Amino acid sequence: MESALIGSFISAMATVLGAAPIFFIKKLSEKWKDILVAFTAGIMVSASMFGLMPQAIKESGIIALTLGMMIGIVVLDLIEKNIPHIDVENDSRVSSFDSKSLLVIIALFIHNIPEGLSTGFSYASQNEGLGPMVAISIGAQNMPEGLILAVFLINSQVSKLKSFAIVFLTGLMEAVSALIGYLTASSIQNLIGFGLAFAAGAMLFISYKELIPESHGHGYERPSTYSFIFGLLIMVYISHWFG
Repeated sequence: MESALIGSFISAMATVLGAAPIFFIKKLSEKWKDILVAFTAGIMVSASMFGLMPQAIKESGIIALTLGMMIGIVVLDLIEKNIPHIDVENDSRVSSFDSKSLLVIIALFIHNIPEGLSTGFSYASQNEGLGPMVAISIGAQNMPEGLILAVFLINSQVSKLKSFAIVFLTGLMEAVSALIGYLTASSIQNLIGFGLAFAAGAMLFISYKELIPESHGHGYERPSTYSFIFGLLIMVYISHWFG
């Protein structure tokens, strides 16, 4: 329980760490944004394929893996269809805090719930190394997300301090959902494998639908591809390290 609380909190607060550079910079170059996003995609794909999916099969079997993954994909698909996401290239032209800005913040609150559940489910599994590995992968994804959100808010005429506070609250939502996922899976053991599969499906959807296309649309496909592979390999080493 204690390790789950610490791991999920650190993973969630990586969002805040990612937002810290807003006190020194205001604009994020497309090249570095693409590299960071691709790196995140590599981490999430690797964590799903080499961590979550094998453990889901071990916990509950291949049928639970299939159902959990498909439900995770559908849930994320519905979220993506019905609420907006941040497009730094276009949203950087927003001149004031308006209803769209509010919708983006609400979207990130909702978007962070399945990510938090992923961490919580992982800490509840029989594989003690899975929780830290997933927490690291989600944390790595949260850092560029936090930076992009903070830049978006500043461009919407929100002060740096308020932007930082909003980013903190979105991270806090993830920590709360991680705790809920951990407590739920710990109480209902049969749910763990399904939950891990749900997390894998959600992470793969985010990677393929959002992160990879976003990192390949501004002329920096080659460095982004290397960054993706580098992120994937890092998670392979981390997976090997945690056993």
